Amino acid sequence: MKDALVIGAGPAGLMAADVMSAAGLSVLVAEAKPSVGRKFLMAGKSGLNLTKDEPFARFLSAYEDSAPALRPMLESFGPKEAVAWAEGLGQDMFTGSSGRVFPTVMKGSPLLRAWLARLDAQGVEIRTRWRWTGGAYRFDTPTGVEEVAPRTCVLACGGASWARLGSDGAWAEWIDVPLAPFQPANMGFEVAWSSHMAKHFGTPVKAVVLRAGDKQLRAEFVISERGLEGGGIYAVSRAMREGHPLLLDLLPDLSLEEVRSKLAKPRGKASLSNFLRKALKLSAEKQALLMEFARPLPADLAPLIKALPVVHTGPRPLDEAISTAGGVRFDALDNALMLRDRPGVFAAGEMLDWEAPTGGYLLTACLATGKKAGDGVVSYLNEKSRPSGSA
Repeated sequence: MKDALVIGAGPAGLMAADVMSAAGLSVLVAEAKPSVGRKFLMAGKSGLNLTKDEPFARFLSAYEDSAPALRPMLESFGPKEAVAWAEGLGQDMFTGSSGRVFPTVMKGSPLLRAWLARLDAQGVEIRTRWRWTGGAYRFDTPTGVEEVAPRTCVLACGGASWARLGSDGAWAEWIDVPLAPFQPANMGFEVAWSSHMAKHFGTPVKAVVLRAGDKQLRAEFVISERGLEGGGIYAVSRAMREGHPLLLDLLPDLSLEEVRSKLAKPRGKASLSNFLRKALKLSAEKQALLMEFARPLPADLAPLIKALPVVHTGPRPLDEAISTAGGVRFDALDNALMLRDRPGVFAAGEMLDWEAPTGGYLLTACLATGKKAGDGVVSYLNEKSRPSGSA
């Protein structure tokens, strides 16, 4: 009998396995996909953003209403600890100008290989193509149905996005605990573009301020065939998902009156496009957005250039989102992330009901919750093995 079963071999599950095996527990990790850490590796293709180097209060505030529940875990394993953990696995790290922290090699694969080597040295057994089918710990495997009877279990099954990488949310159909409904997070939004926008597909829109609800930031995004995506859109996606309109300030370095003054200059025989380019240095893609969302054009364009309302048809599908909101509610868990109604069963990672923006927050919290669950298992088993009545 194994001391602990971990279901899911993403960063949360592997961190729980690391903590438990380092404490001397025997650990089995079951992963539904043919290999481990698939979403972790996908995130690393464009540079593995492990965490964010900024004051802790600001870092914590990124989790919004989930911050109180996550605070104890992030205090124990926050940005500094995440960097030290990666360096302990032989990875040199650097901090970019935005405060985002990456491995010097940028990729996630060297870090994952070093981590798996450590887990192997600590005796962790990993079984791939083991898909949990609910109920007792029963799995569909390449050799047939397998059942295990561990002393404890850590559920790290992921959210409900990127099913091809292992996070399909299927576990929500059979786990009998209070759940918040899944919603897409850090996702693009669909726009029914007119034909003139086709030449701008794939173009980044830089130096804009995006506003939705109480969120406002200077960032960039991408015009795609299906709509708008990229870091700036992801940062305001929660507010947009909740129904707040998106407004774009296309010229954030100029005031409304400065824009209006420049537009008041004689246009002469110049086309509107050339006039906007010369008078305001308004790029082609920004002009295209203005024409797309502001027609029929009013006499006074300045207010729209400073606050252009974006018309969209809603978020991209859940499976296309970078992450998800919803999952196991924190009131179903104790302070060690153990299910209140299932002693010895813990939960961690994206399957918990929290969301965060991209920029290192997602990965750090997955690692932090995995560590908390692993620590919880160690304490739970130590308590059970303590003689009755001992201090």
